[in-house]
Amino acid sequence: MTMTPQTQITTPPAVLATDLDGTFIPLDDQPHNRDALGELARVLRERRLQLVFVTGRHFASVTQAIEQYQLPRPQWIICDVGTSLYAADTDASFHPVTAYARHLQQRVGEITVDVLREQLSAITGLRLQEPEKQGPFKLSYYADANQLDPLVAQIQASLDSSAAPYNVIASVDPFNNDGLIDLLPAGVSKAHGLSFWAGQQGLDEQAILFAGDSGNDLAALTAGYRSILVRNAADAVRQQVRTVHQQQGWENRLYTAQQTATSGVLEGVRHYLESQRAEV
Repeated sequence: MTMTPQTQITTPPAVLATDLDGTFIPLDDQPHNRDALGELARVLRERRLQLVFVTGRHFASVTQAIEQYQLPRPQWIICDVGTSLYAADTDASFHPVTAYARHLQQRVGEITVDVLREQLSAITGLRLQEPEKQGPFKLSYYADANQLDPLVAQIQASLDSSAAPYNVIASVDPFNNDGLIDLLPAGVSKAHGLSFWAGQQGLDEQAILFAGDSGNDLAALTAGYRSILVRNAADAVRQQVRTVHQQQGWENRLYTAQQTATSGVLEGVRHYLESQRAEV
């Protein structure tokens, strides 16, 4: 999908693509988020907005969250930090989109995650995440949060030495302060998965509204979509997103919500829908 050079988007959004943890899922200590979730589901239904989950969670964890938090059922799931794509079936199930798996396989060639894991085994301080959190195109580790920067530097040096076609994404779990490190095919991110999906659907950036809060949302928040930053977004992410939008000269593509998580998503969706109605 190619971004258009125009600075302002004038058509109403047709899709809400959203991160889950810290964004769409209600926070435990914020009861108003639960009320906002019901209202958000109503708005999506009445305005006929497609719902796409774009998350770092693995697929089983996403389906568990849908049930646990009684989330609206999405039409699509982009999970594993952009390395897996699932489509909803007519029943309550989902199926993987094999065209996306073929696309990613072409990007990595013979250097699979198994090869990569062996290559990085000598780096002290990396702890493999659970098997269910790994994927055919995603290698994930835990690390001490205060060691993230030096560990990322060591990983990057190893990737550079072997020309391995992978990038490193590091973040801190907002719930337990664990350091998280994901290795993904080069150029692949939540934004890449969303772009591939949009291209398959014949949509451009004007149709998509993206909501997020953390470092692994950064690529999507700065890809040219209209975006919502919830109040609990990390300060560093907020500043980076604002800087990119200003540098690109994008108008009305970033809304910084005054409320947290689900409430902030609802606030942002209403902002874009109401501003569009006012322009019409």
